[in-house]
Amino acid sequence: MAGSLRFVLGDQLDTEISSLRGADPAEDIVFMCEVADEANYVRHHKQKIAFLFSAMRHHAKALQESGFQIRYVKLDDPDNAGSFADELARAVSEVAPERIVITEPGEWRVLEDIKSWEGRFGVPVEILDDDRFYCSRERFSDWAEGRKALRMEYFYREMRREHGLLMDGDQPVGGQWNYDKDNREPIDPNVEVPTHHVFRPDETTREVIDLVRARFDNHFGDLDGFEWPVTRAEALRALGFFIDERLNGYGTYQDAMKQGEPFLFHSLLSPMINCGLLRPREVVERAIEAYEAGNAPLNAVEGFVRQIIGWREYVRGIYWLKMPDYKNSNELNADRPLPDFYWTGETQMNCLRQAITETRQNAYAHHIQRLMVTGNFALIAGLSPAEVEEWYLIVYADAYEWVELPNVHGMILFADGGYLASKPYASSGAYINKMSDYCGTCSYSVSKKNGPKACPFNYLYWNFLIENEDMLRGNQRMSMMYGTLGRMKQDKIDAIKEDSRRFLASL
Repeated sequence: MAGSLRFVLGDQLDTEISSLRGADPAEDIVFMCEVADEANYVRHHKQKIAFLFSAMRHHAKALQESGFQIRYVKLDDPDNAGSFADELARAVSEVAPERIVITEPGEWRVLEDIKSWEGRFGVPVEILDDDRFYCSRERFSDWAEGRKALRMEYFYREMRREHGLLMDGDQPVGGQWNYDKDNREPIDPNVEVPTHHVFRPDETTREVIDLVRARFDNHFGDLDGFEWPVTRAEALRALGFFIDERLNGYGTYQDAMKQGEPFLFHSLLSPMINCGLLRPREVVERAIEAYEAGNAPLNAVEGFVRQIIGWREYVRGIYWLKMPDYKNSNELNADRPLPDFYWTGETQMNCLRQAITETRQNAYAHHIQRLMVTGNFALIAGLSPAEVEEWYLIVYADAYEWVELPNVHGMILFADGGYLASKPYASSGAYINKMSDYCGTCSYSVSKKNGPKACPFNYLYWNFLIENEDMLRGNQRMSMMYGTLGRMKQDKIDAIKEDSRRFLASL
């Protein structure tokens, strides 16, 4: 009989994860498995599958070299049963552990499965807190208690105070909590974009890429450009590259978009943070150290820190607070099917073509492409929340339901009616034109408001306001737009409706 069977999931690739603390390498066995169910429950981007399987294999090797006994099941193991529970059943029958120890998973569906294991296997199952986060689920629930709407900004300030991050006593460093207004510049044509560092696949990664190509060829995405860090050492190098070369310009240009430049000043660290190769605290500390050393401006560091201790922690809190019912709301009654071009990138709208093509190539798009291009279109076109949410879960290397669902359901689609976001993030083509160079080579004209050659974002935006007026007119943050709509002549409104009807029918 073995000691504990310590189950490490594919997004828990941290040697300091709670399930490994107190482990006895002589008695305990670390269990990891690649299973078809997790690769197929949605058809994940090929690069995401390759990234996680390669990172898992490298992590298992590192644990073994540090003295742990490892039971690792590869996807192509002929005895692989295909699911967590079935593989665990096989492990329990073969090693007879005294107990199973696991850190709580990030997704509700997996936790529900884990809760059944003790009764199914007849072995005690210990579920430990995932303390990689700044805010526990219980702490977030306490913060949310009694609030009608949960605004990230107030949560973010509380986390800053609680953890002493960018604070001067009880006040924020620099006198402001949030420097978002300084972080909205389009890319200056004369600014040199930092080098994108490539991590060449090693033998293990090449083996995994071949496996993914053979087993998941019908999944979305390209494999040929795979260049993600897959080890702890590589992830730390990627963090260093960002701090040294990109952080300085991240703040000012974090909302900018440029054709042919998918990465700009962004960190590309979220896949490594979300799977455990990087720890949120060390990433935040490195950024703050750069500011304190005079190597990065406050607007950049504050904006970056806000993404991690603000948005990332906040959406996780929303997820666990509201699941499993959260995903079922559809307050705007959106029901239009997801257009095929979300998979192919074949559309005359250049902004969408750029964002979707880059997503297919890289399993990545930065937050403004996700929010204000693919997300904005999904919102104002009235696309089905369930279909849009599945797309976002499929296509990005950093996507897990806990982070994807609240961002898409609440912030992008306003499907929760304003529980998460204070207003819909809807815009016409003017925003995209301001923040990118996409419009100059588009088949449509961003300056035209109506007609076949007009940018579809222009009339779809107003059509969205018209169709959802009963729900949105009372929103104070929408009053200016509805004031403008109220002054429109009827022939203008009729043209908006007709252009929208024609375009949406063409989808």
